[in-house]
Amino acid sequence: MSNPVSICVVGSGYVGLVAAVCFAEMGHRVTCVDKDEARIKLLRDGGVPIFENHLPELLDRYRDRGVAFTTDLATAVKESEAVFIAVGTPQGDTGAADLSHVEAVVAAIAGVLRGYKVIVEKSTVPVDTAKWIRRLLEGYGVDPRGFDVVSNPEFLREGSAVSDFLHPDRIVVGANTERAAEVLRRIYEPLTLGRYYTQAGALPGACSALQPARLLMTSAPAAEIVKHACNAFLALKISFINAVSNLAEAVDADIEDIAAGIGMDSRIGPKFLRAGLGYGGYCFAKDMAAFHWAAQERGVDFQLLIEVAKINAAQRDLYFNKVLSALGSLRGKRLCVLGLAYKGGTDDIRESPAIDTVKRLLQAGAIVTAYDPAAMERAKAALPPAGNLSYAGDLYQASARADAVLILTEWKEFAAIDFARLKQAVRSPVLIDGRNLYKPKKMRELGFTYVSMGRPASFPQKEGKPRKAARALPRPTLRRAGARVLVSR
Repeated sequence: MSNPVSICVVGSGYVGLVAAVCFAEMGHRVTCVDKDEARIKLLRDGGVPIFENHLPELLDRYRDRGVAFTTDLATAVKESEAVFIAVGTPQGDTGAADLSHVEAVVAAIAGVLRGYKVIVEKSTVPVDTAKWIRRLLEGYGVDPRGFDVVSNPEFLREGSAVSDFLHPDRIVVGANTERAAEVLRRIYEPLTLGRYYTQAGALPGACSALQPARLLMTSAPAAEIVKHACNAFLALKISFINAVSNLAEAVDADIEDIAAGIGMDSRIGPKFLRAGLGYGGYCFAKDMAAFHWAAQERGVDFQLLIEVAKINAAQRDLYFNKVLSALGSLRGKRLCVLGLAYKGGTDDIRESPAIDTVKRLLQAGAIVTAYDPAAMERAKAALPPAGNLSYAGDLYQASARADAVLILTEWKEFAAIDFARLKQAVRSPVLIDGRNLYKPKKMRELGFTYVSMGRPASFPQKEGKPRKAARALPRPTLRRAGARVLVSR
C-alpha cells in the first residue's frame, strides 16, 4: 500500500479484533491494545479468543507482521495517526449505554496525545458521544487543535464479521472537520477505490474493483444515530414478521409464503423477515434500549421501540407454549436441544433465546441434552450445572431416546440433518422447530410430527388411515396454547 496509516485499536474484543486484522489486510500498520494481559498473551501466542469465520487465518497472516498486540497504550497512541476506541458499552440500569469503559480510555490517552490525532468511536455509542469525548479531552487540558473526534460505527454480523468489514454495504464516517475526514478517507481508500479487491489473496465477497465499497460522509451525530437506527429497524422487521406469523398460524396460512410475498417488494426486501424465536444477541437488545433512552432524554416519545421488544419477548413464550402443547407435562421428558448460540455461525450466547428456553425447560422438570457446534463451552458457564442437563458431541448423540427434538439455532448443520438417522435415534419422532428450517410437507413425508412458527403443524399420516391427530384438542384451546395440536406418545 502506497500510503498506509498507523492505527491504534483500543480493545481486542469482537469489534476491535476484527477491525485490527482487517485494517492490516487493507495494508495499514496496526497496534491492538488491551489491558487484559491474559488476552494479549493468548493473541501473541497464536490463540483465537472468539469464534469467527476467516479470523484465524488473518490472525496467522498478520500477527507480528501487520498487527502488534500490546498492553502499552501510551506507546501505541504516540505512534499512531488514528486511535479507534472499540471497547464495550454495556447497557446500564436505566437503559442508557454505560460509557465508563470509553471514559477510561479517553482519560488514559489524554496524557499521551502528541501532535494531531484522530480519535474514532468504533464502539456503539449514543448520539452526542463525540461531543462528550471532546469535552472530556479538553477538560484534561488537551489542546483542542491537536485532535478531532470522528464517529465510524460498525455494521458487523457475528459469523460473517470479517467479510462484512472488507465487503461492507456502506462505510459511515461522521467527521466535523475536513482534516479528520481526510484521514478516514485514506484509511478506507483500499475499499472505496477498489484496490483491495484486486490484490492477491483478497477475501472474495460482494464488493469488487468495479463495484467498490460505498462511503457516506456525514456529521458525527448523524453517524451515531445511523447505527442505532439501523439495529432498531432490523429488530422492527423481525418483530413485525413474528406478529404476522401469529395471524398466519391462526388461519392455517404459511408464514414462509407470506414473508416471500412481502420480501419481493423492492421497498422492503427479504432480509430479516424470518419468523421464529425472535432476535437475540448482545447488540439488538442493548442498542434498542440505548436508542429509546436517548430519545426520551430529548423529549421524543419513541414508544414503537418498546412494542418491538415486547413482541420479541412474547415469541419466546409462544415457543415454550408450543413445547408444552406438544408434549404435555415436561417433567421427566427427555428433550434434545439443538442450538445454544443466539444465531448460527457464532459462539455468542448473550441474550440467546436458546439459553432462556433451556432454563425454562429445566425449571419445568425436563431432562435436556444439548448440542451446539460452537457455543457449548460458553453455555456451560451460563447454564446451571443441573443433573438433568448434559451436552453431546453431535446432534445424533444428543437426540438418543429423546421424546422431542427442539431446534433453537439456525446452524447450517441442522438444516442438513439425516432424518432417517435422526428418526432411528429418537424415542418419538417429534420435532419442534423454532427457526423454520424445514418444510412441513417434507417432514410429514418423513414421518415426523412437526411444529414450527407461524405455520400449521404437520403430522405423519398412517398408511391407509385418515389423519386424526389435528382433532386431539378443540381448535380454540390449541390456539390459546400457542400451538395447533397436542401430541401424545
